[in-house]
Amino acid sequence: VQLQASGGGLVQAGDSLRLSCAASGRTFSSYFMGWFRQAPGKEREFVAAISRSGGSTSYAGSVKGRFTISRDNVKNTVYLQMNSLKPEDTAVYYCAARLYGLGSYSGVADFDSWGQGTQVTVSS
Repeated sequence: VQLQASGGGLVQAGDSLRLSCAASGRTFSSYFMGWFRQAPGKEREFVAAISRSGGSTSYAGSVKGRFTISRDNVKNTVYLQMNSLKPEDTAVYYCAARLYGLGSYSGVADFDSWGQGTQVTVSS
């Protein structure tokens, strides 16, 4: 599957952004999807994930209650709605896909395919 992330930008603290990740190739609904982020000088970290049907989601503690992951299996797109943004949310955000397995995954090594990343910058 090929992934194309978009929607990043420069915003102020407290603002909202919605990231999108469009998928092409194999059947999108076959993939467990996730969002990760990587700040300068830091390792890539888990942000959120969603099951194939969209019925189950998981979040990193740092974003729980502020971010919402969702997917549209007709539009072949996964979204990350980010509210109440903080300067520490500044990072390049990546979407990722995993084809096999029925569990819930949050590790970088758990995912097979990655998008190119979209920059999110939150000013104070």
